[in-house]
Amino acid sequence: MTSAAFLDWSIYITFVMVMLSLAIAFIRLAKGPSLADRVVALDMMTVSIIAVCGVTAVATGVGALLDVALVLALVGFLATVALARFAERRDSRKKESGHD
Repeated sequence: MTSAAFLDWSIYITFVMVMLSLAIAFIRLAKGPSLADRVVALDMMTVSIIAVCGVTAVATGVGALLDVALVLALVGFLATVALARFAERRDSRKKESGHD
């Protein structure tokens, strides 16, 4: 087996595994049951999409996809922080009003 063939197989297997992780995260996003589960699933989907960009950059040799992955990572981080802050405020309002 040549190194090029090994790289091709590695890229193929990586794509399959990343798509599987994306599907599993989407199921968790849809099913929940809590907001925290959905936030973690959304963050996992973001990481999986970043991985797709990275693997595609390796497969095609297009370095611009790494820039896209970097921007997605920054946006995903900000979205996770915003959703965590929203969840924290929502929980504190429930405690103040006496609802569980």
